[in-house]
Parts: sequence; C-alpha cells; structure tokens
Amino acid sequence: MLFIIGLITALGSVVGGYLMHHGKLAVLWQPSEFIIIGGAAIGAFIIANPGHVLKGSGGGFKVLLTGLPYHKKDTYMQIMGFFFELSKAMRTKGIKEVEQHIDHPHDSSLFKKYPALTADHHVEAFICDNVRLIVMGSGLPNQLDELMDEEIHLHHTERHAIVNAFNNMADGMPALGIVAAVLGVIVTMGSITEPPEILGKLIGAALVGTFFGVLMSYGVVGPMAKNMEAQYAGEHAFYVCLKVAIVNFARQLSPQIICEFTRKQMPGNVRPSFQEAEEYLNKIGAGG
Repeated sequence: MLFIIGLITALGSVVGGYLMHHGKLAVLWQPSEFIIIGGAAIGAFIIANPGHVLKGSGGGFKVLLTGLPYHKKDTYMQIMGFFFELSKAMRTKGIKEVEQHIDHPHDSSLFKKYPALTADHHVEAFICDNVRLIVMGSGLPNQLDELMDEEIHLHHTERHAIVNAFNNMADGMPALGIVAAVLGVIVTMGSITEPPEILGKLIGAALVGTFFGVLMSYGVVGPMAKNMEAQYAGEHAFYVCLKVAIVNFARQLSPQIICEFTRKQMPGNVRPSFQEAEEYLNKIGAGG
C-alpha cells in the first residue's frame, strides 16, 4: 500500500507541476518513446541477469506490493514462542518429541501454532534442517553457528542479486532516454524543411524520451530497488534471530534464556520489551 501511495505521489507531483506551468498532457503522450525506453530496459534486464534472478525479480514485485512479514513484532514473537515450547518439549518429553515436529512440520501441532515460521518454505527448511542436526547429535553449537552464517549469507546474496538487477536497470534508464531522444532528433532532422510549429512538436516529442528515462530511473525503478533492499534486510535480520535461537537451543540453555538471547537480537522497531516478552511466554506456559 505504501508503495502505491508513494508512486502516485511521485508521478502525480511531476504531472501536477507540469500542468501548473500550463503544460499540455497530450505532448507527454509519446508511445514510441515509451516503447523504445521500456523495451530496451526490459531487454537489457534480460540480457544482464541469469534465469534465477529473472525468476526472483517476479517475487520482488510481489514484495513491493505486499511487503514481507519480517517487519512485524508478532512475527518475531513467534520465534520466541516456538523455541520456548520446543525447548520445553526437549526437556520434558525427550528428543523423540522434537524429532517428530522437525521431520513432519506440516503435521506438527507446534508449527501450526506459529504460522510465520511455515509461511515461507525457506524459513521452515532453515529451522528443520538445522534443528535436525542437533537431534542427530552432529550440531555442535560453534560449528552450527558457522554453518548457519554461511547459509544466511548465501540466501542474502541471492536476494541482493535481485536488488542489484533493479539498480542496474535504474542506472541505465537515463541513457536509454537519451537514445530515444537522439532517435527523435534524427526524425526531426528529416523534417527540417517543415514549419516551426511542426518542428517544435517533433523536438518536444524527442525530449519526452529524456524526461521519461530520468523520471523512471530516479522516481520509480531506483526507489523500487531501495524498497526491496529494505524488505530483504528485514528478512536477513529475521534469519539472524532464528540462528541465535537455534544455537542456544543446541547449547541446551533454559527456554527463558533462549528467548531472552533471541529478543536481544531483534531489530529495535520490532523488539518487544522484557515485560512484553515475559507476559507472552507466561501465556504460552499457562496454555501448555
């Protein structure tokens, strides 16, 4: 929603200011210029990026429209709740109980209580794969910490490739606007004998290409890339919190200490206070 509001504000301000200068909207409607710039930008985007980045860019548009859930306090609270209950299950019912939840997350009553951890299959796999190492007895905390760091770094690198692709598109659009403008000038030079009013329209149409390329670069595509970057940064922070919870679960700390260590790792805008976390965990404990 914020993306749509920002887009309307940016484009509306440009068009509104143009109209205040008594500009005519019909002059800005130059489909051939839009096809040259937009088509060339999309073609260059396809040329510059491998298939997995192109596929991921579709998800990037979805992120712009719906956002990721990793900027919400409730999403982070679910990490604490899940590992609080998982740690208690390990202590009271043993490793077999934990193994059942990890091996069959979609049938697990525990996972069903925390939908933020199953909404994204990457998050679910991250939890299950790494806790499974602990269950198997091969998840030494320090080794597991390093392993998860590498996994998070790889995932973040893949996300950054999508952001970088849109940044490159934004960087190239002003130049593509110049290409469209030059082509418009070439057309104008072919009509050099025409009256001034016709030449003026042709030159104006050519300049629309430069205008459109710069506007799309700095007013639309560039900000889109920044929005994606911020969304994926929130996702990265979420994975780091998961890592802290899993490592401390491997260290066999108490459920309350696991949750407190995890809470301390949360970004400030979504971190619950100590009292909020305590009340949340007390409700879970009472319910259990």
